[in-house]
Order: sequence, then structure tokens, then C-alpha cells
Amino acid sequence: MDADYIIVGAGSAGCVLANRLTADPKNKVILLEAGGKDNSSFIHAPAGFVKMLRNEKYNWCYSTEPDPGLNGRRLFWPRGKTLGGSSSINGLLYVRGQPSDYDRWRQLGNEGWGWEDVLPLFKATEGREEGAEDQYDSDLRGSDGEMTVSTPRSRHPLSEKWVESAIAAGYPYNPDHNAEQQEGVGFFQTTIAYGKRHSTANAFLKPIRSRPNLRVNTHAHVQNVDLDGKRCTGITYKDRSGRLVSLKAGREVILSAGSIGSPQILMLSGIGNPDHLSENGVQPRHELSGVGQAMQDHLQAKMVHRMSVPTYNREGKSLMRQAAIAAQYYFVGRNGPLSMPAADATAFLKTHPDLETPDIQFHVQPFSYDAEGNLHDFFGFTSTVCQLRPESRGQILLNGPDPATYPKIHPNYLSTETDCRTLVEGIRIARTIAAQSPLASHIASEYLPGSTIQSDDYDAMLDWARGHAVTIFHPSGTCKMGPGPDAVVDAKLKLHGIAGLRVVDCSIMPELTSGNTNAPTIMIAEKASRMILAG
Repeated sequence: MDADYIIVGAGSAGCVLANRLTADPKNKVILLEAGGKDNSSFIHAPAGFVKMLRNEKYNWCYSTEPDPGLNGRRLFWPRGKTLGGSSSINGLLYVRGQPSDYDRWRQLGNEGWGWEDVLPLFKATEGREEGAEDQYDSDLRGSDGEMTVSTPRSRHPLSEKWVESAIAAGYPYNPDHNAEQQEGVGFFQTTIAYGKRHSTANAFLKPIRSRPNLRVNTHAHVQNVDLDGKRCTGITYKDRSGRLVSLKAGREVILSAGSIGSPQILMLSGIGNPDHLSENGVQPRHELSGVGQAMQDHLQAKMVHRMSVPTYNREGKSLMRQAAIAAQYYFVGRNGPLSMPAADATAFLKTHPDLETPDIQFHVQPFSYDAEGNLHDFFGFTSTVCQLRPESRGQILLNGPDPATYPKIHPNYLSTETDCRTLVEGIRIARTIAAQSPLASHIASEYLPGSTIQSDDYDAMLDWARGHAVTIFHPSGTCKMGPGPDAVVDAKLKLHGIAGLRVVDCSIMPELTSGNTNAPTIMIAEKASRMILAG
């Protein structure tokens, strides 16, 4: 036996698991990460996420297959490949979701996953900066956990005006969208600590790296889990030199490789739909047809305006001068453009008043950029809208038996009437907010969708969305939790029919949460740790 527990993936879930399981010195843990160390300065400066979007050293840089719902377009899908995983390259936004999300999980047959069950887990991992004002309800929010949750040090004036305009449009202000009532407009909470990114690697892994019962292997690309009949006994990985290494687990192997990596590893190990495995040159070992299925993601439509006042775009200044000014602000006071998360203002709204909970989310950015991540050469301002609970379901499929070959990703976006109508109505609401004062007086023109796309022309609006909408990076559900025949893991996250193997990451979500997925993934790992330690 090489370890009691082998954790595959040092991301949003894996780092939490490593921390909690090694708290008992009797537990020997090996944490494997396919990527390398999180040593890029662009990881730690919050706005550096833009540089991480297409950096293959720290990012898997997946692409989808042509999607029928997006007029045959392929989308770029970044996922973290470094210590901290996607929490090291994401937009640093902390959103729990709605209480009803978790009550729905419980209603689907997952006992112990309702809102009252998971609230203490969120609180246990939440912390705050020393001396930070206690601005939230202590019955609902944590303060002593490892993951620092903060409000941005600086807000762009235009983002504040957007919030004021949303209130003028009739939407309520909400000071804490992570409490029990998510609806309203306000400002994001972030995983930023003292002006620097607080990934799960920083929060949970680095403080405990010296524990003698923890071993962390980077550049360890897991090829498959090893099975002895219906029991998982270990894993095989390829190291940096290309050598295959096998490790044995005395108790469990825990897959925390994410919504793409975890189902791919299972299928490469012979666990999945037997016909699909055979077609891809993999010997079926255990039938579990839900592996890679039930995939959900948030699709965002970006509304972009040309503004008459400065934004973080670089019009009128050389790139070097702009970068130098931003660096000075950041390194002196940990503020300015480089201290900013992916968005500062937000809203969780209903497209129809008869809905019980919000069904759309906004990300408001005082800048704009093209599909390649390059800033526009005008004063750009972006308000993106996404549907929170998509009905569309996609899938992850193998592309042959080689672990180095990326799987085929079929998101199947906008494949239901509800998804289409919700996104179109969200764009209309974005326009309504932009038409209010005080924001309206600073808008020069609408760049996207543009004046030729009229809000009362549903077909034109939908066609524009199909041609321009992109992922907001929240794939989930590909190893979904549940009791039914289409589920992959049970409520304890144990693989159906295989002993000694769990999946712990956002792939287990039976339904996508209403918001960004880093915070729920941390919670999932906290709960999994407690279940594992309880035996």
C-alpha cells in the first residue's frame, strides 16, 4: 500500500480533501496533479485570469465539438491544470447558489444534501480578511474558515452606476446574494485575500504542505483507476518523463479531476456505457451508462456598450503605459485594475414575476474584449446574462483509448424552448437596465448585439445569441449523484457498484447550482471529507 487515500486532482475539491483527510496523522494521503506548481504571477494577481484563459501550461484549453444550438460553432473551454485547479485561473467569484438548489438535490433522492445540511459546510470553509467589517448575518455566513471571502477593494464607477440603473429599473438591492435570499442587484463577493487570489491551493493546501502524512505529486497525469473485480485498488499515472507509475490505495481512490477529467478517467478505466467503451478501444469492466452524461453548463450572452467615459480598455493610451499604471496601483496598494475579479457588479433576477426564484444572472465588467481575449480599442463596458438552471443536457465522450487525447465535448446548448426564451428575455432585461439613468448618460452606442437587432424580434434575438453566446465555464453533472439508473455516485459520492472509489467535484451535481461553481465545489469536498472520516 502506498497510501490510505489517493486523490486525483489538486483543484477546488482536491485541495480541501487533502487538508481534511491529513488532519488525522494516521491517514496517509497522496495528492496527484496533472499540471505543475501555481507559480505564475498572473495566477496570483486577480486580473491575471485574462492571461490564464489560453495559457496551456496552466490550462487544459479544451474545445467543444460543433454545437447545433450555436449554429455549429465550437467553444473554447478553459479548465485549470495546476495546483488549485480552476480556482487558480477562474474569475474569483464566490457564489453559493440558491437554497432551493440544494433542497432540489435532496428531493431527487440525495439525503443529507438539502440547504439545512450544506449551510454549516459553507460556513465551515468561509473566512474573511483580518479586521474586515462583519457585514453579513453570522447565522448564515462563516468567518473562521480557510477560504477568504471578500468584497473587491475597488469598484469601477460605471459598475456602481449599473447597479443604480438596475434599481431604477425596479429591481431590489441585495447586500448579500450568498444569504438565503439571492434575488436582487449588488456586488460580487470574491476569493481575494489582501489583494491576491485565494485559490484552494493557497487556502487549504499550502498551510499543510509540511504534514508528514501528505505527499503531493505534480505533473502526474492519471491514465486510469486500477480494478480488481468490482473494487478499485489504486491508479496508474504518467509522470513528467513519460514513465508509467502505479500506486496502491489501502482505503479509497478519490477522483477530483473535474467535470471533464473525472468521467474521462472512469471511461478509460472501463467504467461507463459498454458499447461506447468498446467503440473506442476500451475493454468494458463495469457498466455505468451515466458516466459522461447529464452535462450542464451556463451559457452567457454578452451585451457590450461603447462608453463616453474611460473604462479599463486601453483607448487613448499605449498598452505599455496602461500596464505600467495598473502595475503601480497594484503593487503599491493592491488595488486598481489588476486587483479586480472577472466582474464586480451582479444581479440575480427573474425573467417572469411568477417564478419562485431568479432564473438569470448578470456579470458586469467595466471593460470588454473579443473572442480571443484581446481588449477592444474603445471604452468598452460589458453586462453578460446567463440562464441559471438550463434544461439542456450534453455529454462527454471518449475520442479513443489514449488518455492524452482530449474527449469529445457536446454541450448541446439552447436545445430546449425554455433555455432559448430565458436567454432572450435576459438580453431584453439587460437593455432595459442600460436604458436607465445614471448609466444611460455615459453610453455612446450599443456595440453588441447592436441596433439592428430589435428586442421585439424574438427570432433575430435568438439567432444573435446562437451566433455569439459563449460558456461562462461551469460544466457539471457528468458523474451525477443520485439513486437512479442514470446516476454515477450515491449520496455518499461512492461509485455505484465499485468499492473503494468516490468522485468528489462538481461533476457529481445532479443539477447545476444557480451561480458560479467554485464555492459549491468547495462545499462538496468539505462534506465528502466528513463522510470519509466518519467511515
